Amino acid sequence: MQQRGTIARPPWREEVRATVALAWPLILTNIAQALINATDVVLLGWAGPRTLAAGTLGVNIYYAFLIFGMGLVTAAAPMISRELGARRHSVRDVRRTVRQAMWAAIAIALPVWIILWNSGAILVAIGQDPVLAENAQRFVRALQWGLLPYLFYLVLRSFVSALERPIWSLIVGLAAVLFNGLANYALIFGKFGLPAFGLLGAGIGSAAANFLMFAGMALVVSVHPKFRRYRLFGRFWRPDRERFAQVWRLGLPIAVTLGLEITVFNAAVFLMGLIGAEAIAAHAIAIQIAALTFMVPMGLAQAVTVRVGLAYGRRDRAGIALAGWTAFGLGVGFMACTALVMLAMPERLVGFFLHESDPANARVIPLAVSFLFVAAIFQIVDGAQVVGAGMLRGLNDTKVPMIYAALGYWVIGISVSLALAFGLGWGGVGIWTGLATGLASVAVLMIGRWSRRERLGLVDC
Repeated sequence: MQQRGTIARPPWREEVRATVALAWPLILTNIAQALINATDVVLLGWAGPRTLAAGTLGVNIYYAFLIFGMGLVTAAAPMISRELGARRHSVRDVRRTVRQAMWAAIAIALPVWIILWNSGAILVAIGQDPVLAENAQRFVRALQWGLLPYLFYLVLRSFVSALERPIWSLIVGLAAVLFNGLANYALIFGKFGLPAFGLLGAGIGSAAANFLMFAGMALVVSVHPKFRRYRLFGRFWRPDRERFAQVWRLGLPIAVTLGLEITVFNAAVFLMGLIGAEAIAAHAIAIQIAALTFMVPMGLAQAVTVRVGLAYGRRDRAGIALAGWTAFGLGVGFMACTALVMLAMPERLVGFFLHESDPANARVIPLAVSFLFVAAIFQIVDGAQVVGAGMLRGLNDTKVPMIYAALGYWVIGISVSLALAFGLGWGGVGIWTGLATGLASVAVLMIGRWSRRERLGLVDC
């Protein structure tokens, strides 16, 4: 019974507080990572449109594989959260999950390195400019060595987030932003006494920043009193087939889902390449702006996976529903606000990346502005689909969302892009309109499934 004189807070208000407390460091960490990518785009843009175009091609083929690996190790978050929800002081099971998620990262990195080493041939095979492809390959061959340390960093970030201490991943991420900016500036343009490597320098600097992120998180989890009792790196090479298989069973559908999403955007870049280098450069600017805003619902999706996972471990049906819908409302509301900003000041946003006074940018800037108008429209559905996916992951529900992603992104999204861009002659705007249509389809399917799961309680459907 409530004691006299106390004020009962509505459950939704407590959930908002808990979600925001967990999400804001994750959001800022995501923004820090996006700033690393945006810094690379800005610096490469200063080097010229063709350098930016080559870098964009390289980044997109690299991220197609990185995102797949990210999805695989993302399984650590719902697994750890469910374990802690069921047994708050669990140590051994948490340690097993972290170790085997890192094993999974190694397993995926080895073949990916071989593929990325031959990225130039892949780009030529899909119809890209051979000169741009050769330059992109030089960039990727340096950048690819940062893949494994970044996946390790993500596993450790999932660990500290499940323990509701995500601030440490933010601190490490902010340090990496500063390091990446200085290193890339020095290595691209030959500053601070270093030689000018151009695109190769951008790859070296970004890979080094990923090593820094992993090293920083490894230090934190090894010495912080809250984390060190888990002894995450003790007997690291001890096999654990059961837990390794669990990581793959849960993580592989997530990896495929994220892979389908990122590759549809990569396909958009390659379709832009069929239109021209200016279209690729304009797309790079617009997608970076959209990516920065996307970091907020993405952080909320990571937080809701933990919040729903903890409630799922407790078998708390009301807590599951409350956690899910709270994060959904926050994510969609934020994206509606960013859509208004994009519609109100697109030229100013593009101006942060390209100098209007440079004649080389005369055709790129209007294209980027037109793309931003479409990006503003799909902001809301983009936020809805990513938070919806995070809600379902908290329930360890990943296989059906994978099917939804395939249907929405590729069957619907790419079909509409091709029809509008090349069939009706809309060009780059048609490609972006197709992306928006695909995102809207996935959002509707994800939220429909969540509603059915919530209505049926904890029963699989």
